[in-house]
Amino acid sequence: MSYFCFSIIPTYFKMSLKNFITSRTFLKHLLLAFLLVLLLIIITLQRLKSYTRHGEAFPVPNFTGLRIDEIEPIADENNLKYEVIDSMHVDGAEPGVVVEQVPEAGFKVKKNRVVFLTINSTVPEKVTLPKLTDISVRQAQGLIENCGLILGNITYQPSEYNNLVLKVVQGSKELTQGEIIIKGSSVDLVIGSSSGNQETPLPNLTGLTYSEAQALLAGQMLNTGVLIYDESIITPDDTLAALIWKQYPNYQNTRIVNLGTSIDLWLTLDSLKIQQPTLQVTE
Repeated sequence: MSYFCFSIIPTYFKMSLKNFITSRTFLKHLLLAFLLVLLLIIITLQRLKSYTRHGEAFPVPNFTGLRIDEIEPIADENNLKYEVIDSMHVDGAEPGVVVEQVPEAGFKVKKNRVVFLTINSTVPEKVTLPKLTDISVRQAQGLIENCGLILGNITYQPSEYNNLVLKVVQGSKELTQGEIIIKGSSVDLVIGSSSGNQETPLPNLTGLTYSEAQALLAGQMLNTGVLIYDESIITPDDTLAALIWKQYPNYQNTRIVNLGTSIDLWLTLDSLKIQQPTLQVTE
């Protein structure tokens, strides 16, 4: 009898548990518990979102080209702060305007983020002139470029020191080693010649930009003459992209010229002018 009672209890318990799990009451409470957990998760995520300001990022305005007095109201309007951390000299930019910013324009940041600014110096950057005399033209050219200057015209005068730099000139002033001059300005060289007018091959400059031609002419100890831009050149960017379509002296007729000769250049953006044979200037 006792054995029978003990054996029937597990069976009854299993049947009761099964009935309870499948009952509407259990399913109702399970659904309520699931909804309660889901609600707690949503509330927690919303509080975290509010605390971290998740998703509240705004694009940084473009401050480049603006002065500090113009930046301040824009920064206030966008809930940003700014800090000027450096200054540098950029050719073509107005003194006192922003030339660099971190983060860059369009980068998304949160409110009260600091934007670091670099402004264009009100004073042009200057460099110390290195020793350029009593060395070869090629050595002088390398030193000039390394310190941020531009090689201007090259002229020759009789001297026993052949192909050595005798003078460095800017405008009408002769420069000496150690003088402070504006970075990016040009300096002219006076070169000694012991055998009268020396000659050099005339390069073909067709299809080159002005900067490419200037470097090639300097390497041949020749000078850049008159620059003539056609009607396709409108903006400053056009002058940088323009290509040479004609030169004087004419490369087809003249292959050898004296050192120091000035080469006149015609420039265009019209590719047809460059591709088609042109009637070069003749004397």
